[in-house]
Amino acid sequence: MLDLLELEQLSAFADCGTLSKAAENLHISQPTITRTMQHLEDVFGVPLFLRSKNHIALNETGWKAVEYARELLKDAKEAVEGVRAFDRSLHTINVSSCAPAPLWNLLPALSESFPGMTISSAIKNNVSVLDDLRSENCTLAVLPEGLAPEDYCSVPFLKENLSICVPPDHELAGYSELSFAELNGYNFLLGTRLGFWDDMCREKMPASRFLVQTDQFTLQELIRESSLPCFVTDLTAEDKETFGGRIIIPITDREAKVTFHLVFTEENKKYAERFA
Repeated sequence: MLDLLELEQLSAFADCGTLSKAAENLHISQPTITRTMQHLEDVFGVPLFLRSKNHIALNETGWKAVEYARELLKDAKEAVEGVRAFDRSLHTINVSSCAPAPLWNLLPALSESFPGMTISSAIKNNVSVLDDLRSENCTLAVLPEGLAPEDYCSVPFLKENLSICVPPDHELAGYSELSFAELNGYNFLLGTRLGFWDDMCREKMPASRFLVQTDQFTLQELIRESSLPCFVTDLTAEDKETFGGRIIIPITDREAKVTFHLVFTEENKKYAERFA
């Protein structure tokens, strides 16, 4: 039978070109790797090397053995990683969300309902969330209404409505509502890890420039101190310390009024039953 450690030594010899260098890289003695090469020839039952008095090199068959060795080593590594990932999946609920707000309620609720499980989450755009769903990289997905694939279960979870937020002396402050078309061309403050909201704003306002802030504290300071408009939703507007001195103006477009759905397979239905 082939031994993975011996195949690793064969691959190292092919990379290094000499037994001494391969032994050094693998932190083993040269006599050990020499015996391994001899044993591999016995296992394969054919010559793998060209030998001279002070030199050994792979022959054509030896290089073919290296190809198979590397394939087996790759398969073995993937098998180990796959088994470990499967075991983690038995103890982990992975949530892939298209926006941050749904996670604020969802994650604590999952932790309460499944105290023995690890809860992991990520915020991504719609395409990436769908990719996670189809590749089984998430247990629950959060997507805007209408994006759930037909062969998946889906339940409505949360509504969120997008508005803008401006200082009282801003030229838009007198409006009671605005559309993306009317906002297009104005520059905005913008945070990060917004999921699909980021894509939507850039798509709907191509003439606008966005001053992106990766640090939440800096963003909040700029909102309080600068004259630039920013975005806010009905779920974030309660932060009076940040938005209290500004005027909130709803965006009228249908895309700005979102119902988030939990999307999942029948197998993972138990994780969403509390929210159905």
